[in-house]
Amino acid sequence: MRFNEKELVFLSRQPAEMAAELGMKGPKKGDVVKKRLVKLVVNFLFYFKTDEEEPVGALLLEQCRVEKEDSQTFSIAFLEEAEKKYLFECESEEQCSKWINSIIKASYEFMRRNLIFYRTEIHRLTGTDPLEQYGISDETRFQVSNGLPVASRDTSSL
Repeated sequence: MRFNEKELVFLSRQPAEMAAELGMKGPKKGDVVKKRLVKLVVNFLFYFKTDEEEPVGALLLEQCRVEKEDSQTFSIAFLEEAEKKYLFECESEEQCSKWINSIIKASYEFMRRNLIFYRTEIHRLTGTDPLEQYGISDETRFQVSNGLPVASRDTSSL
C-alpha cells in the first residue's frame, strides 16, 4: 500500500484516540527497546522520537494481531509476517489493556464487523434495513459474507 508522506505527517498531527510514551522494540533482530511517543490516530499507530514532531514511522493497523505478552507488554504482528513482532512496554497493566483494546477497535475490519452485527440485529428486531435510508444497503462491503448473521465477535485478530 502506498502512502503520501505529507498526508501521513498531517494525519499524525490530528487528535489521537490514545497517546503515551511507551517502550518500543522493532521487529528486527538486534533491535532494542527505545522510549517513543506512540499515538493512535484512526487506524494508524504513529511513533515518534520523544523530542521530535514528525513521526519516525507508522503502522497501519489492518490485517494484524495484537497480543498481550505479559502484564505490561503487548505486541503487534502482521498476518503476512507473523514472526516479526513490534513490542510495546507500558507503565501499568491497566495502560497495557487500554492500548490493546483501543488498537483492536481501531481497525476498519473491526468497525465493519460491528456494522454488520448491529445491522443484522436491527433488521431482526425491526424488520427493516437501517442502511436503506442512506442508500448503501446493497454495498458488498456491508454484507454478511455467508448469508448468516455474524455469531462470533472475536476481535483479537484483525
